[in-house]
Amino acid sequence: MRAVCWHGKGDVRVDTVPDPKIQHPRDAVIKITACAICGSDLHLLDGYQPTMESGDILGHENMGEVVEVGSEVTNLRVGDRVVVPFTISCGQCWFCQKGLFSLCDRTNPNAEMAIKAMGHSPAGLFGFSHMLGGYSGGQAEYLRVPMADVGPIKVPDSITDEQALFLSDIFPTGYMAAENAQIQDGDTVAVWGCGPVGQFAIRSALMMGAGRVIAIDEVPERLAMAEAGGAETIDFSKTDVYDELMARTNKRGPDSCIDAVGCEAAGHGAADAVFDKVKAAAFLATDRVHVLRQAIMSCRKGGTISIPGVYVGMGDKLPIGAAMNKGLTFKMGQTHVQAYTKPLLEKIEAGKIDPSFVVTHPASLEDAPEMYKKFRDKKDGVIKVVLRPGQL
Repeated sequence: MRAVCWHGKGDVRVDTVPDPKIQHPRDAVIKITACAICGSDLHLLDGYQPTMESGDILGHENMGEVVEVGSEVTNLRVGDRVVVPFTISCGQCWFCQKGLFSLCDRTNPNAEMAIKAMGHSPAGLFGFSHMLGGYSGGQAEYLRVPMADVGPIKVPDSITDEQALFLSDIFPTGYMAAENAQIQDGDTVAVWGCGPVGQFAIRSALMMGAGRVIAIDEVPERLAMAEAGGAETIDFSKTDVYDELMARTNKRGPDSCIDAVGCEAAGHGAADAVFDKVKAAAFLATDRVHVLRQAIMSCRKGGTISIPGVYVGMGDKLPIGAAMNKGLTFKMGQTHVQAYTKPLLEKIEAGKIDPSFVVTHPASLEDAPEMYKKFRDKKDGVIKVVLRPGQL
């Protein structure tokens, strides 16, 4: 089959690789009909995620048609159309039983590697380094799905691929980010980053009763999409974000701040952002945490910081003293996707949201290397790329 493979920093290729096979009775194999490039994939492209190996198949936003099931998978049949959560979860361990699916104790075969880096191992993830399981991703013609009796959700024919696909990651991620922000009716919520996750966080915050959402970015088309979703906007390349947020909130600050950027924050011209970039280039730090610093300083006293943006290791010079003295609450983590797929699918079916709004660049699987670079460089108005295997 054809698959998008990582071969080193900045080097993504479409290769011919062996087809996946059933390896365990709880496996399924699906024929991919749509997959997407995620902002998290850019951290792999840019070399920030450790323990990648040349030839690893990328992709964790996947959906398709079931073509084979293991003997213990009774909830799926050949021919079912499904979306696959990016988190691989057993459904039986202590964490899964509490609905903390991204913290599953049983699905990372390389748990010891993760324990050395993090103290404990999270769940295995599709297409996201050997520290997190080394599972092949779904930017490919076919995908083996472990724990298929827990993860995949069937999609009705009334829902298009573009509407359903983002149940695999960015819609639940944006929704959980808003939920973690502990929004009360009428609250002001600031969202850093108007990429795909930020766009869903904006719309989710408004669905949860936020009175105002203030979205922060510098890319015109992303700011325009945020405004179309009901947000006020700040272009951080044109104004000081802290000063602008204070002016818009009578100097109190936003009630909640959502960091939908993560480890590669730009912060053009800001002294701390320049410092981060230099340290990362010299391998003296792994994460550029300009946005997180700014959110801590901007959030109102007693407010909440929600972090859906991916961080991979060590950040430098976080203002922990400010966070402590301001009494801030932090909530973060990889998304517990399986807890959200059914309720969010119901919202799509009820017409409360159409996730396809975020798609700007449909493409074939063979176009993936070009699309990765275009997405990374924010060229051609790209916000979300959806890849279709088998199409030219």
